[in-house]
Amino acid sequence: MNKPHIISTHCATYSANSRLRGSHLRLAVAAVLALVLSGCNYLNPLNWFDGDDEVNVPVELGAFDREVEMNRQWRVTVGNGQGDNYTKITPIIDSGVIYAASVNGVVLAVELSTGNVLWRQRLASTITGGVGAGEGLVMIGTEDAEVVALDQSNGEILWTAAVSSEVLSAPQTNGDIAVAQTVDGKLVALEASDGSQRWTYETTLPALTLRGTSQPVITPSGSVIAGFSNGTLISVAADDGVLFWEERVAVPEGQYDIDRVIDVDGNLLLDGNRILAASYQGNLMAFEITSGRIVWGMQASSYHGMEQGFGNIYYSDDESRVIAIRDNSEDVVWENTDLHFRSITAPTAIGNYIAVADFEGYIHLISQVDGRLVGRFQFDGDGVRANLLANDGTLYVFSNDGTLAALSLQ
Repeated sequence: MNKPHIISTHCATYSANSRLRGSHLRLAVAAVLALVLSGCNYLNPLNWFDGDDEVNVPVELGAFDREVEMNRQWRVTVGNGQGDNYTKITPIIDSGVIYAASVNGVVLAVELSTGNVLWRQRLASTITGGVGAGEGLVMIGTEDAEVVALDQSNGEILWTAAVSSEVLSAPQTNGDIAVAQTVDGKLVALEASDGSQRWTYETTLPALTLRGTSQPVITPSGSVIAGFSNGTLISVAADDGVLFWEERVAVPEGQYDIDRVIDVDGNLLLDGNRILAASYQGNLMAFEITSGRIVWGMQASSYHGMEQGFGNIYYSDDESRVIAIRDNSEDVVWENTDLHFRSITAPTAIGNYIAVADFEGYIHLISQVDGRLVGRFQFDGDGVRANLLANDGTLYVFSNDGTLAALSLQ
């Protein structure tokens, strides 16, 4: 089953496929902390406890009135996909080409319209973050604390830059710099030409975090905005990393470290002169890009990115509910609970619909108007963690097993 989030102590990690309750969860965290003191380990606390009442069971898919069909146009295989670790390597579309990567080092460029592979590169590194593309570069992050840049036209390796720790999200570039976030709380800017380091911005990590980082955003106004595991959102100058502003998306609350996890892990949503961010166990907030002034906000809990359309902001919360909020307000337009605890992806707008994928490999279409289910397609049985992509009415899916495919809507 697809794990919705993983709690990390920076040395040990535990996965929470379904959320443990109360004292059992705190006991699991205490055991993790004990292991940190004795050495680095990975563990899954769901194996420790018996009894179905300790986990939130994914809802069974029910019948519905199907209004939209989805058909596969083409498919290609991208290495071993997400591998065995909790990675969310996500393809990117740029200028009619989709770029994808797998944990075992395969990077592909695929023509959107035909599915033809334009080039293929095999890296020796384990890929954990990506894919970023633009300005002639295709960029990925690795488990071994590297950012690798490839030539966008042919896949040739242009440079490899060492950073301070593992990179779990896609590096970004504006042609002058390439920026990446590392799991040790740093935002690093590299020269786009050769990968040499220009500047670093560092934050303080809390005791426990989700395994993941948000994807930094380079704005047209010359700033870089990034969210961190301590619940903050920062804006720095793209040229030299000087801080413009820092604001909180959430404030940690509670007696136990597990209650104080407030990571900003989902992709940020850039919309004109504002940027939106969501945190786990915190809030959904909109900030003015230039000043950091809070435009609006509301309580929410999500480790996914957001989408917008029809005057709404859409997000998937930590219980796999898809929620539509009227923009610039706290008014809930609709809430879909048909996929409760199915570890769904962030919403992706396509036409009149919102598309999400789940841990069993189903693709679901939801009406933007009223939130009802209108379509379903069983993509595979291995699940989908990567966010779906939409372009010119076609949906692009990258499954956990490495299948990249285009789906048309009818």
